[in-house]
Amino acid sequence: MKILVTGAAGFIGSKIAGLLAERGDEVVGIDNINDYYDIRLKLGRLEELGIGDGKTDIESGSTYQSATYPTLRFQRMALEDKETIDRLFAEEHFDKVVNLAAQAGVRYSITNPYSYLTSNLTGFLNILEACRNNPVKHLLFASSSSVYGMNTKAPFSEDDKVDAPVSLYAASKKANELMAHSYSKLYGIPATGLRYFTVYGPWGRPDMAPMLFAKAISAGEPIKVFNHGDMIRDFTYIDDIAFGSIQCLDQPPVAENCANSVPFRVYNIGCSHPVKLIDFITEIETALGKKAEKVMMPMQPGDVYMTNADTTKLETEIGYKPHVTLHDGIVRFIKWYKSDKNPLR
Repeated sequence: MKILVTGAAGFIGSKIAGLLAERGDEVVGIDNINDYYDIRLKLGRLEELGIGDGKTDIESGSTYQSATYPTLRFQRMALEDKETIDRLFAEEHFDKVVNLAAQAGVRYSITNPYSYLTSNLTGFLNILEACRNNPVKHLLFASSSSVYGMNTKAPFSEDDKVDAPVSLYAASKKANELMAHSYSKLYGIPATGLRYFTVYGPWGRPDMAPMLFAKAISAGEPIKVFNHGDMIRDFTYIDDIAFGSIQCLDQPPVAENCANSVPFRVYNIGCSHPVKLIDFITEIETALGKKAEKVMMPMQPGDVYMTNADTTKLETEIGYKPHVTLHDGIVRFIKWYKSDKNPLR
Protein backbone atom coordinates (compact mmCIF):
# COMPACT_ATOMS: atom_id res chain seq x y z
CA MET A 1 0.00 0.00 0.00
CA LYS A 2 1.43 3.39 -0.98
CA ILE A 3 0.40 6.13 1.43
CA LEU A 4 0.94 9.89 1.43
CA VAL A 5 1.31 11.48 4.87
CA THR A 6 1.13 15.28 4.87
CA GLY A 7 2.45 17.10 7.91
CA ALA A 8 5.03 14.32 8.30
CA ALA A 9 7.35 16.53 10.36
CA GLY A 10 4.49 17.31 12.73
CA PHE A 11 3.69 15.75 16.09
CA ILE A 12 1.01 13.30 14.96
CA GLY A 13 2.17 13.00 11.34
CA SER A 14 5.71 11.87 12.17
CA LYS A 15 4.42 9.18 14.52
CA ILE A 16 1.92 7.83 11.98
CA ALA A 17 4.48 7.90 9.15
CA GLY A 18 6.89 5.86 11.25
CA LEU A 19 4.30 3.28 12.25
CA LEU A 20 3.13 2.84 8.65
CA ALA A 21 6.70 2.40 7.39
CA GLU A 22 7.48 0.04 10.26
CA ARG A 23 4.73 -2.32 9.18
CA GLY A 24 5.94 -2.25 5.57
CA ASP A 25 3.75 0.31 3.81
CA GLU A 26 5.41 2.51 1.21
CA VAL A 27 5.21 6.00 2.70
CA VAL A 28 5.85 9.39 1.16
CA GLY A 29 5.91 12.14 3.77
CA ILE A 30 5.66 15.83 2.98
CA ASP A 31 5.80 18.94 5.17
CA ASN A 32 6.56 22.61 4.58
CA ILE A 33 8.59 22.77 7.85
CA ASN A 34 7.36 26.30 8.58
CA ASP A 35 8.59 28.33 11.54
CA TYR A 36 5.30 28.54 13.45
CA TYR A 37 7.36 26.92 16.22
CA ASP A 38 11.06 26.01 16.59
CA ILE A 39 12.00 23.90 13.56
CA ARG A 40 14.59 22.03 15.61
CA LEU A 41 11.68 19.97 16.91
CA LYS A 42 10.48 19.22 13.37
CA LEU A 43 13.97 18.32 12.19
CA GLY A 44 14.37 16.14 15.27
CA ARG A 45 11.18 14.23 14.49
CA LEU A 46 12.41 13.67 10.95
CA GLU A 47 15.73 12.43 12.33
CA GLU A 48 13.76 9.88 14.37
CA LEU A 49 12.36 8.68 11.03
CA GLY A 50 15.86 8.41 9.58
CA ILE A 51 15.56 11.65 7.58
CA GLY A 52 18.46 14.09 7.99
CA ASP A 53 20.65 14.65 11.01
CA GLY A 54 18.23 16.75 13.08
CA LYS A 55 20.35 19.89 12.63
CA THR A 56 20.76 20.56 8.91
CA ASP A 57 17.79 22.14 7.19
CA ILE A 58 15.81 20.07 4.69
CA GLU A 59 15.81 21.62 1.22
CA SER A 60 12.74 22.05 -0.96
CA GLY A 61 12.68 20.12 -4.22
CA SER A 62 14.83 17.22 -2.98
CA THR A 63 13.73 13.72 -2.00
CA TYR A 64 15.19 12.27 1.20
CA GLN A 65 15.32 8.51 1.68
CA SER A 66 14.98 7.29 5.26
CA ALA A 67 18.07 5.58 6.66
CA THR A 68 15.82 3.71 9.11
CA TYR A 69 12.85 2.63 6.98
CA PRO A 70 13.54 1.40 3.42
CA THR A 71 9.94 2.20 2.41
CA LEU A 72 9.88 5.81 3.66
CA ARG A 73 10.74 8.93 1.65
CA PHE A 74 10.33 12.62 2.49
CA GLN A 75 9.95 15.83 0.49
CA ARG A 76 9.68 19.39 1.75
CA MET A 77 6.52 20.75 0.15
CA ALA A 78 3.62 23.10 0.90
CA LEU A 79 -0.01 22.13 0.36
CA GLU A 80 -0.71 25.59 -1.08
CA ASP A 81 1.62 24.81 -4.02
CA LYS A 82 -1.04 23.29 -6.27
CA GLU A 83 1.27 22.57 -9.19
CA THR A 84 3.71 20.62 -7.04
CA ILE A 85 0.93 18.71 -5.25
CA ASP A 86 -0.68 17.78 -8.57
CA ARG A 87 2.64 16.56 -9.94
CA LEU A 88 3.31 14.50 -6.80
CA PHE A 89 -0.06 12.73 -7.05
CA ALA A 90 0.33 12.10 -10.79
CA GLU A 91 3.78 10.58 -10.32
CA GLU A 92 3.19 8.51 -7.17
CA HIS A 93 -0.31 7.04 -7.67
CA PHE A 94 -1.14 6.89 -3.95
CA ASP A 95 -3.54 4.27 -2.62
CA LYS A 96 -4.38 6.30 0.49
CA VAL A 97 -3.78 9.79 1.87
CA VAL A 98 -3.38 10.89 5.49
CA ASN A 99 -3.76 14.69 5.55
CA LEU A 100 -2.42 16.12 8.80
CA ALA A 101 -0.76 19.26 7.44
CA ALA A 102 -2.42 22.44 8.68
CA GLN A 103 -1.71 25.71 10.39
CA ALA A 104 -2.23 24.80 14.03
CA GLY A 105 -2.96 26.82 17.13
CA VAL A 106 -6.20 28.29 18.45
CA ARG A 107 -4.71 31.46 19.95
CA TYR A 108 -2.42 32.06 16.96
CA SER A 109 -5.51 32.20 14.72
CA ILE A 110 -6.69 35.27 16.61
CA THR A 111 -3.69 37.33 15.49
CA ASN A 112 -2.76 35.58 12.21
CA PRO A 113 -6.06 34.76 10.51
CA TYR A 114 -4.86 34.74 6.89
CA SER A 115 -2.37 31.92 7.45
CA TYR A 116 -5.31 29.64 8.34
CA LEU A 117 -7.18 30.39 5.13
CA THR A 118 -4.10 29.67 3.03
CA SER A 119 -3.05 26.43 4.68
CA ASN A 120 -6.24 24.96 6.10
CA LEU A 121 -8.62 25.85 3.27
CA THR A 122 -6.63 26.39 0.06
CA GLY A 123 -4.16 23.65 0.97
CA PHE A 124 -6.89 21.18 1.82
CA LEU A 125 -8.74 22.02 -1.39
CA ASN A 126 -5.59 21.14 -3.33
CA ILE A 127 -5.52 17.74 -1.62
CA LEU A 128 -9.19 17.15 -2.41
CA GLU A 129 -8.68 18.10 -6.05
CA ALA A 130 -5.64 15.84 -6.29
CA CYS A 131 -7.67 12.95 -4.84
CA ARG A 132 -10.42 13.64 -7.37
CA ASN A 133 -8.04 13.65 -10.34
CA ASN A 134 -5.96 10.74 -9.03
CA PRO A 135 -8.53 8.54 -7.26
CA VAL A 136 -7.52 7.12 -3.89
CA LYS A 137 -9.05 4.34 -1.81
CA HIS A 138 -9.27 6.46 1.33
CA LEU A 139 -8.61 10.03 2.47
CA LEU A 140 -8.07 10.34 6.23
CA PHE A 141 -7.86 13.94 7.43
CA ALA A 142 -7.38 15.80 10.69
CA SER A 143 -10.26 17.71 12.16
CA SER A 144 -10.25 18.92 15.76
CA SER A 145 -12.20 18.85 19.01
CA SER A 146 -12.25 22.65 18.70
CA VAL A 147 -15.19 22.36 16.26
CA TYR A 148 -17.46 21.79 19.29
CA GLY A 149 -16.89 25.44 20.21
CA MET A 150 -19.53 26.66 22.66
CA ASN A 151 -21.14 23.26 23.06
CA THR A 152 -21.84 22.66 26.78
CA LYS A 153 -23.23 19.13 26.57
CA ALA A 154 -20.77 16.49 27.78
CA PRO A 155 -19.34 14.26 26.57
CA PHE A 156 -19.09 15.64 23.03
CA SER A 157 -20.78 13.40 20.47
CA GLU A 158 -20.37 13.39 16.69
CA ASP A 159 -24.12 14.00 16.53
CA ASP A 160 -23.88 17.30 18.43
CA LYS A 161 -24.30 20.57 16.56
CA VAL A 162 -20.98 22.19 15.70
CA ASP A 163 -22.06 25.54 14.31
CA ALA A 164 -20.74 27.83 17.09
CA PRO A 165 -16.91 27.90 16.78
CA VAL A 166 -14.99 30.32 19.00
CA SER A 167 -11.84 30.63 16.84
CA LEU A 168 -10.98 30.84 13.17
CA TYR A 169 -8.91 27.67 13.60
CA ALA A 170 -12.04 25.81 14.71
CA ALA A 171 -14.02 27.29 11.84
CA SER A 172 -11.37 26.16 9.34
CA LYS A 173 -11.52 22.61 10.70
CA LYS A 174 -15.30 22.49 10.42
CA ALA A 175 -14.93 23.83 6.88
CA ASN A 176 -12.57 20.93 6.12
CA GLU A 177 -15.26 18.47 7.18
CA LEU A 178 -17.83 20.15 4.93
CA MET A 179 -15.41 20.30 2.00
CA ALA A 180 -14.49 16.62 2.33
CA HIS A 181 -18.15 15.61 2.55
CA SER A 182 -18.96 17.46 -0.66
CA TYR A 183 -16.11 15.75 -2.51
CA SER A 184 -17.19 12.37 -1.14
CA LYS A 185 -20.71 13.02 -2.42
CA LEU A 186 -19.68 14.43 -5.81
CA TYR A 187 -16.79 12.13 -6.66
CA GLY A 188 -17.19 9.09 -4.42
CA ILE A 189 -13.95 9.69 -2.51
CA PRO A 190 -14.03 7.63 0.72
CA ALA A 191 -13.11 10.12 3.44
CA THR A 192 -12.79 10.01 7.23
CA GLY A 193 -12.33 13.05 9.48
CA LEU A 194 -10.83 12.62 12.95
CA ARG A 195 -11.62 15.14 15.67
CA TYR A 196 -8.43 14.96 17.73
CA PHE A 197 -8.67 15.74 21.45
CA THR A 198 -5.66 17.41 23.19
CA VAL A 199 -2.79 15.15 22.14
CA TYR A 200 0.35 15.05 24.30
CA GLY A 201 3.52 13.01 24.65
CA PRO A 202 7.16 12.90 23.49
CA TRP A 203 7.95 15.22 20.56
CA GLY A 204 4.83 17.30 21.28
CA ARG A 205 4.42 20.90 20.17
CA PRO A 206 6.27 23.52 22.24
CA ASP A 207 3.28 25.88 22.20
CA MET A 208 1.06 23.36 23.98
CA ALA A 209 0.54 23.16 27.74
CA PRO A 210 2.64 20.02 28.51
CA MET A 211 5.82 21.45 26.93
CA LEU A 212 5.22 24.96 28.28
CA PHE A 213 4.66 23.66 31.80
CA ALA A 214 7.59 21.22 31.75
CA LYS A 215 9.97 23.91 30.51
CA ALA A 216 8.89 26.56 33.02
CA ILE A 217 8.72 24.25 36.04
CA SER A 218 12.14 22.75 35.21
CA ALA A 219 13.64 26.24 35.02
CA GLY A 220 11.93 27.44 38.20
CA GLU A 221 9.87 29.94 36.21
CA PRO A 222 6.18 30.72 36.81
CA ILE A 223 3.49 29.11 34.67
CA LYS A 224 0.29 30.77 33.48
CA VAL A 225 -2.76 28.80 34.60
CA PHE A 226 -5.76 29.96 32.59
CA ASN A 227 -9.22 30.17 34.14
CA HIS A 228 -7.46 29.50 37.47
CA GLY A 229 -6.94 25.86 36.47
CA ASP A 230 -10.67 25.25 36.19
CA MET A 231 -10.58 23.94 32.63
CA ILE A 232 -11.22 20.37 31.59
CA ARG A 233 -9.27 18.62 28.84
CA ASP A 234 -9.45 15.15 27.33
CA PHE A 235 -5.67 14.62 27.25
CA THR A 236 -4.81 11.73 24.92
CA TYR A 237 -1.39 10.11 24.59
CA ILE A 238 0.26 10.24 21.16
CA ASP A 239 0.55 6.43 20.78
CA ASP A 240 -3.19 5.95 21.29
CA ILE A 241 -3.90 8.69 18.76
CA ALA A 242 -1.52 7.27 16.14
CA PHE A 243 -2.68 3.66 16.46
CA GLY A 244 -6.32 4.75 16.40
CA SER A 245 -5.74 6.84 13.30
CA ILE A 246 -4.18 3.88 11.50
CA GLN A 247 -7.09 1.67 12.53
CA CYS A 248 -9.37 4.17 10.80
CA LEU A 249 -7.11 4.37 7.74
CA ASP A 250 -7.33 0.60 7.35
CA GLN A 251 -11.14 0.67 7.35
CA PRO A 252 -12.43 3.07 4.66
CA PRO A 253 -16.10 4.07 4.80
CA VAL A 254 -18.45 2.16 2.53
CA ALA A 255 -21.22 4.20 0.92
CA GLU A 256 -24.08 1.83 1.73
CA ASN A 257 -23.14 1.91 5.43
CA CYS A 258 -22.98 5.73 5.63
CA ALA A 259 -25.61 8.44 5.92
CA ASN A 260 -27.23 9.31 2.58
CA SER A 261 -24.99 6.70 0.93
CA VAL A 262 -22.04 9.12 0.96
CA PRO A 263 -18.72 7.37 1.79
CA PHE A 264 -17.89 9.87 4.51
CA ARG A 265 -17.69 9.78 8.29
CA VAL A 266 -16.34 11.76 11.24
CA TYR A 267 -15.07 10.31 14.52
CA ASN A 268 -14.00 11.69 17.87
CA ILE A 269 -10.62 10.31 18.89
CA GLY A 270 -9.62 10.96 22.48
CA CYS A 271 -9.14 9.28 25.84
CA SER A 272 -12.67 9.79 27.22
CA HIS A 273 -11.21 10.42 30.70
CA PRO A 274 -11.02 14.22 30.93
CA VAL A 275 -9.18 15.86 33.81
CA LYS A 276 -8.95 19.36 35.23
CA LEU A 277 -5.99 21.41 34.06
CA ILE A 278 -4.82 21.86 37.66
CA ASP A 279 -4.68 18.05 38.09
CA PHE A 280 -2.71 17.72 34.87
CA ILE A 281 -0.19 20.22 36.27
CA THR A 282 0.06 18.16 39.45
CA GLU A 283 1.02 15.08 37.40
CA ILE A 284 3.80 17.07 35.70
CA GLU A 285 5.02 18.38 39.06
CA THR A 286 5.14 14.83 40.41
CA ALA A 287 7.03 13.49 37.40
CA LEU A 288 9.55 16.35 37.57
CA GLY A 289 9.81 16.19 41.34
CA LYS A 290 9.35 19.94 41.49
CA LYS A 291 6.52 22.31 42.43
CA ALA A 292 5.27 24.93 39.99
CA GLU A 293 4.95 28.61 40.72
CA LYS A 294 1.44 29.29 39.40
CA VAL A 295 0.14 32.59 38.06
CA MET A 296 -3.64 32.38 37.87
CA MET A 297 -5.08 33.93 34.70
CA PRO A 298 -8.57 34.46 33.25
CA MET A 299 -9.91 32.47 30.31
CA GLN A 300 -8.23 33.46 27.04
CA PRO A 301 -10.05 34.44 23.82
CA GLY A 302 -10.66 31.40 21.63
CA ASP A 303 -10.39 28.94 24.53
CA VAL A 304 -13.21 26.66 25.63
CA TYR A 305 -13.92 25.47 29.15
CA MET A 306 -14.10 21.76 28.39
CA THR A 307 -13.21 19.09 25.87
CA ASN A 308 -14.61 15.64 26.50
CA ALA A 309 -14.75 12.98 23.79
CA ASP A 310 -17.49 10.42 23.45
CA THR A 311 -15.54 7.74 21.54
CA THR A 312 -18.33 5.14 21.53
CA LYS A 313 -18.75 5.36 17.76
CA LEU A 314 -15.03 4.89 17.11
CA GLU A 315 -14.83 1.99 19.56
CA THR A 316 -17.90 0.26 18.13
CA GLU A 317 -17.23 0.73 14.42
CA ILE A 318 -13.42 0.67 14.29
CA GLY A 319 -12.35 -1.17 17.46
CA TYR A 320 -10.43 1.76 18.96
CA LYS A 321 -9.44 1.62 22.61
CA PRO A 322 -6.91 3.94 24.31
CA HIS A 323 -4.49 2.19 26.66
CA VAL A 324 -2.17 4.82 28.15
CA THR A 325 -3.29 6.41 31.43
CA LEU A 326 -2.57 10.06 32.14
CA HIS A 327 -0.07 9.11 34.85
CA ASP A 328 1.88 6.73 32.59
CA GLY A 329 1.72 9.16 29.68
CA ILE A 330 3.14 12.03 31.73
CA VAL A 331 5.92 9.81 33.08
CA ARG A 332 6.89 8.86 29.50
CA PHE A 333 6.66 12.46 28.34
CA ILE A 334 8.84 13.82 31.14
CA LYS A 335 11.40 11.04 30.60
CA TRP A 336 11.69 12.15 26.97
CA TYR A 337 11.66 15.83 27.92
CA LYS A 338 14.67 15.38 30.20
CA SER A 339 16.55 13.21 27.70
CA ASP A 340 19.11 14.15 25.04
CA LYS A 341 16.50 13.40 22.39
CA ASN A 342 14.68 16.64 23.22
CA PRO A 343 16.32 19.34 21.06
CA LEU A 344 14.69 22.14 23.08
CA ARG A 345 15.77 20.95 26.52
